[in-house]
Amino acid sequence: MRQLKDVDMQMQYNKITNLKIATKKISGIVIQPGETFSYWKTIGKTTKSKGYLNGMILHYGKVKTGVGGGLCQLSNLIYWITLHTPLTITERYRPSYDVFPDTKRTQPFGSGATCAYNYLDLQMKNETTEPYQLIIYLTDVSLVGEWKSVSVPTKTYKVYEKDHQFILEQWGGYVRHNTIYREVRNRNNEYLEDEFITENHAITMYPPFLTEGESYTNKEL
Repeated sequence: MRQLKDVDMQMQYNKITNLKIATKKISGIVIQPGETFSYWKTIGKTTKSKGYLNGMILHYGKVKTGVGGGLCQLSNLIYWITLHTPLTITERYRPSYDVFPDTKRTQPFGSGATCAYNYLDLQMKNETTEPYQLIIYLTDVSLVGEWKSVSVPTKTYKVYEKDHQFILEQWGGYVRHNTIYREVRNRNNEYLEDEFITENHAITMYPPFLTEGESYTNKEL
């Protein structure tokens, strides 16, 4: 739950309902070796007849409402936890707009996945020799996700960003850039390699630099 400027909090409550419906479709699914998981193929179209409510959606950098809104939180979570596994991301779309400042951000900018039915999907392929099971559930305060496998992982992953910057473009606005990498270590915590994951570019929809004495906490996103 997050208080957003000029956004009705009812949209946040509706999001919880939408997440509960979608997670029932996804949680427990098993991806066998050679199989590919599709976010939208698993969830299906979000309609009122299925119980989905109006929630917040981002459309070309603007906050709007739509049936099933708020499920980006689910796709973001699945993408993030998948980056910490040997599963291969085969389809993912980055956000084109950076809508809110980084108040309370705990993950690198651009480490989520934008999804829109049925043309912006999130897909991953199991190119390992073991099945993986996706578990998603809600607590009173959080959306929780995990991947399970039959064996103890042989590698660990640390996802981080490089080259983060805001660039003032000739047309007068700022574009936010960074690259996402992950550090790979073995079971003994010995460094193996750095893997390039993706590069992000997003039009910034807020002033990226605070003036003296100014705070985003007071403005609340």
